[in-house]
Amino acid sequence: MRITAVTCVKNEGPFLLEWIAFNRLLGVTDFLFYSNDCTDGTAELLDALASRGLLTHLPNPAQGRNYQMEALKVARQHPLIQKADWAWVADVDEFLNIHVGDHSIPALIEACGDPQAISVNFQFFANDGVERFEDQPVISQFTHSHNPDIWCDETAIEVKTLVRQDFPLQYYGAHRPFFKKSIPKSEYPRWSDGSGRAVQHRFLVAANPRRIRKFPAQGSRDFATLNHYALRSLDSYLVKNDRGDVNRENRAFDDSYWRERNDPAYQDLSIARYLPALTEALKALKSDPEIAELHRNAVRLHREKRDILLEHPSYQDMRDKLRQASTLPPQEEAFLAEMGLSK
Repeated sequence: MRITAVTCVKNEGPFLLEWIAFNRLLGVTDFLFYSNDCTDGTAELLDALASRGLLTHLPNPAQGRNYQMEALKVARQHPLIQKADWAWVADVDEFLNIHVGDHSIPALIEACGDPQAISVNFQFFANDGVERFEDQPVISQFTHSHNPDIWCDETAIEVKTLVRQDFPLQYYGAHRPFFKKSIPKSEYPRWSDGSGRAVQHRFLVAANPRRIRKFPAQGSRDFATLNHYALRSLDSYLVKNDRGDVNRENRAFDDSYWRERNDPAYQDLSIARYLPALTEALKALKSDPEIAELHRNAVRLHREKRDILLEHPSYQDMRDKLRQASTLPPQEEAFLAEMGLSK
């Protein structure tokens, strides 16, 4: 079975080897990376891996600001997608955590009854109070999340989707594919959630804009969860916030994104099942001296970027505000206040 992972990256250098090694453990056979404007060694590391036949690395084709969607439009015609049995569109901070069989993508497909698409709900993993960036697997450092069935005040949680080659594709979205509106109902794709159940009709046909990329998570992740490490360490979050303009003095900082994803109410260690094999896979990749050196360089540049950002009072203020921020999501805190239960 050929499975192609498609992703767009910018300045993800320190995290590339873990994500690639992890997805190879899942059964991903091919990788299609699009990068743009990288300054942290991402492009150089990807090029070295590509020269060894481990992935394909291309410049992002976007002409405007919609980097991901323009790349996905072009990716559809790439031979790695055309020849794949399945396509997996995901980001480098997202790890598919499979709970059945040998914990691989083929095992998930079998458990779901071999549909034409499988959408798996996000589970957002908190910062866990980790301030300093460490060059260790992300999946080992962050182990707490929100209640998997409720995120902030929502029971419907976003998904990412595995797509089979014969899906009647109109276009790939970042979260789910869309099929041609002209096809008859009898030809609608067989589409399951992470428990092998048919997805809701509203989600299937994208009838409601609020449900285009999400559906209720309760009962939908028996076979798989999508662990999303959107925050990582505080150091890495500061670097993530950089958009090429370190002069933030005239821009207000909103901590909503952080707080909505920094709910540590629930501990989930299930992805640790992959750690022994992941450790060996990373060791194998780093046994190549050039790959190891390029990875170390990306780690060094990541830390240097943090230090440069923290020379600016606005980033010092951001760091201090995030340190002090409540671990209750804003929506939950507002509800408690309304009920007179806030501290």
